[in-house]
Amino acid sequence: MPPLTSSGLIYLDYNSTTPCAPEVVETMTPYLRVFFGNPSNAHSAGRVASEAIERARSEVAALVDVAPSDILFTSGATEANNIAILGLAIGDAQRRKVVVSSIEHASVLGPATYLAKQGFDVKSLPVLENGVVDLELAEKVVDSQTLLVSVQAANNETGVVQPISELAQLAHRKGALLHSDAAQAVGKIEWSPNELGVDLASFSGHKIYGPKGTGALFVATNQIRASIRPIYFGGGQERNLRPGTQNVPAIVGFGRACQLSSELLTAESERTSSLRDSFEAELTRGIPDAWVNGGTAVRLPGTISLTIPGLEADMLQANLTRV
Repeated sequence: MPPLTSSGLIYLDYNSTTPCAPEVVETMTPYLRVFFGNPSNAHSAGRVASEAIERARSEVAALVDVAPSDILFTSGATEANNIAILGLAIGDAQRRKVVVSSIEHASVLGPATYLAKQGFDVKSLPVLENGVVDLELAEKVVDSQTLLVSVQAANNETGVVQPISELAQLAHRKGALLHSDAAQAVGKIEWSPNELGVDLASFSGHKIYGPKGTGALFVATNQIRASIRPIYFGGGQERNLRPGTQNVPAIVGFGRACQLSSELLTAESERTSSLRDSFEAELTRGIPDAWVNGGTAVRLPGTISLTIPGLEADMLQANLTRV
């Protein structure tokens, strides 16, 4: 989709959130007004809602090439990250070490900080100059006491794609699990947790033209799922790991957004990569002292991170956002 324009504003902050695609809104609308049943109810209205959720589950699963039964709906990637990290830690009394990268989203760093206060040994992995996690250091830090390694699939600021397959192999050699916050990667690049060896992964609807307030947690096996404890209680929805009445319209919209992403992924990736490269070339030509952060690493197609010496980022942003 082209940049959203409103009142003279050219919106380029799609890593933060995207507008809902028209097709997504159209798909959601009947479930707001007509098919409004509670999916936990056995009557016909409930069954219609439940069937819609299962269709959406299949659509989300298809985008990342996993089984629908491996997808658990949440309110977003933040909740999925918390369930994965805290739920796994609560369920394991043996291993007390968690390793996260230093550039994780707050919804990963927050649970990790909480676990540290509860006595867990939490280690932070730095990144190299190009924004990629230091694999050599990871080899030393991840050990037989490590329960979980959590590294994002791609960074939301630099767009740098992380070496998840290598990290998964490293974690597995030490008997640990690998979780990845894939909110920025899914729908923008080909990314499949099964192919990469990922045990748990978090997704978000509003990063791919779906609605806010919906996301998913991928759990690779029944054994891993059984080891995760719910972090709050009150219902049996989503295999007891995410209690509460499902947000049917948002889930349906998330599924449709995943369908669209799957259909358009290759063309959109090529288009946005070309725009990114052209824009970066113009910027660095016009500002010779500037450099692209993570420019030598594999990056998301539509993400640019630029350092301009002597210019405060907040001041630049404030001037760019004036309307």
